[in-house]
Amino acid sequence: MRLLNRNKTGSSPVPLEDPISGVANLFDISVVLIVAMIVALMSALNVLDLFNPETELTLTKKNKDGQMEIISKKGREVKVKRISPEQAAGQGERLGTAYQLDDGQVIYIPEE
Repeated sequence: MRLLNRNKTGSSPVPLEDPISGVANLFDISVVLIVAMIVALMSALNVLDLFNPETELTLTKKNKDGQMEIISKKGREVKVKRISPEQAAGQGERLGTAYQLDDGQVIYIPEE
């Protein structure tokens, strides 16, 4: 009789699994995917050179207002120079001529 009563109560020795435990696994997977996307984006844009202390790098950036920034990195030192669209005036010496080609490349020819 005792064996028949045990089956009718429905109690099992194995506890039920927590339904929220699957959400934690989804969170872990999403964090791994986000890190992988960041690394892929940085390698696609060749930004990994910014973290290498042995490289020298120069970037130019222009915002929608027309203000330009020159970002130069030499070793571990990073310098940012802002260039205003105003023209400079004063005394000086002509050093050469710069030409811009159709493909956007600029060539500097010094004076002789």
